[in-house]
Amino acid sequence: MDDERHRVEQERRRGRAALTAEVGRFERFSRVEVADGWDIPEENGVLRTTVREERARSVVNYVASPDLPFDRSLNPYRGCEHGCIYCFARPSHAYLGLSPGLDFETQLVARPNAPEVLAKELSAKRYRVQPLAIGTNTDPYQPIERDRGIMRACLEVLRAFRHPVAIVTKGVLIERDLDILGDMAAQGLVRVGISVTTLDAGLARRMEPRCPAPARRLQAVRACVAAGVPVRIMASPMIPALSDPELEKILEAGKDAGACSASYIMLRLPREVAGLWQDWLAEHYPDRAARVMGHVKAMHGGDVYSAKWFHRMKGEGVYADLVAQRFRRAVRRLGLDSVQPRLRCDLFRVPPRPGEQLSLF
Repeated sequence: MDDERHRVEQERRRGRAALTAEVGRFERFSRVEVADGWDIPEENGVLRTTVREERARSVVNYVASPDLPFDRSLNPYRGCEHGCIYCFARPSHAYLGLSPGLDFETQLVARPNAPEVLAKELSAKRYRVQPLAIGTNTDPYQPIERDRGIMRACLEVLRAFRHPVAIVTKGVLIERDLDILGDMAAQGLVRVGISVTTLDAGLARRMEPRCPAPARRLQAVRACVAAGVPVRIMASPMIPALSDPELEKILEAGKDAGACSASYIMLRLPREVAGLWQDWLAEHYPDRAARVMGHVKAMHGGDVYSAKWFHRMKGEGVYADLVAQRFRRAVRRLGLDSVQPRLRCDLFRVPPRPGEQLSLF
């Protein structure tokens, strides 16, 4: 865990989950806030979100993880203002020379040319269609999407190409795009996963400070279902001794909202996330910190985290098995144990460019 020297004053990080802005693992020098005697309001105020732009050269990211149900993904943004303290994507900010802590939540990168580059990549003769996953690293419906609209523009490209897509989000801004998603769902081209980590609004506010409230996310499930979009309720991540007692209630709430399937993942703490999480836990739940971390380590052979394939998502051992049994029984009872329908790849086609003559055959 980080020592007190690296902590940012509580007032400055109001509305954020991480406690520090310590630099990532690739940097040679550490970074510590020190009072220099000057009282400059713009330097001492609450941390604000900043966004810089990146001109992407490629946006379809191919992955070869055998325990993932997709082989390619797209991320319209780097960093995520939702600020979920447990987010396994935080270490990716270190590649930018930024902190996986507060920088991940406050210093964001937008990729405004993503739709244009996506269309170009899908048009390549060598391209072979398979479902594209969006929301696997950072949330495409985080607050800055309201003004930027990059996710919506990407969806317009995917609809034009009749390309299948699987979306994961906590953001209720997805409701804005139900005109596109409804059209795609009618063709079997889209499915959505909406994550509800806890039904406790207080816990959610501390753990996921800029995410919509849990009840509001369930409203988004209802809206998607009403538009004909199949939704999976994601009880993820389940946190031992903190949120996992709610597992069944989360699944029941998802079922009541119209979800047709369900999934869960246990808390994952790769790289810098481990220290960030333990600092947060010690500040907000010091009475439960040892118990929570004891269960986490028990699921990973005594370590805080193991990246072993087919192990990292669920863990192993007595506690992990117990949660798995509870999940299986609950989804069977609720009728959420069905697999979401396979997305169609046979409808894919490169649309004609403006001015091109349509084929007669």
